[in-house]
Amino acid sequence: MIRTFAAIIALSFAAPAFAEGDAAEGEKTFNKCKSCHMIVADDGTEIVKGGKTGPNLYGVIGRTAGTADFKYGDDLAAAGEAGLVWDEANLAEYTADPRAFLRTYLDDSKAKSRMSFKLKKGGEDVAAYLASVGPQS
Repeated sequence: MIRTFAAIIALSFAAPAFAEGDAAEGEKTFNKCKSCHMIVADDGTEIVKGGKTGPNLYGVIGRTAGTADFKYGDDLAAAGEAGLVWDEANLAEYTADPRAFLRTYLDDSKAKSRMSFKLKKGGEDVAAYLASVGPQS
């Protein structure tokens, strides 16, 4: 019993950090995003009708940055080539300040993002929502 408890404690410290978002709140907050982004499943099912200025965000969690069918900026594509895979935590950080995120990730003070909008609050909720409507693993 004590060994089991100790193993659970050890595993909890070894687990990766995830943003702790509320998917229901994220669905509401996504209204700020849909002027540029849509969520359309691979089979064409429209989950959220939105703009085409930004990429389709279906399946973004777990996807290498800059690899969906979209014309990305050079620095976001470079981040993907450098190994950036979107998870809930880094997507929430990116949405708060895309340019600062890329500058830090790429260690390039001149990096920029084509996404100029900053989601100061609720990024973790939007990331949780996107994870909840993405393809099921």
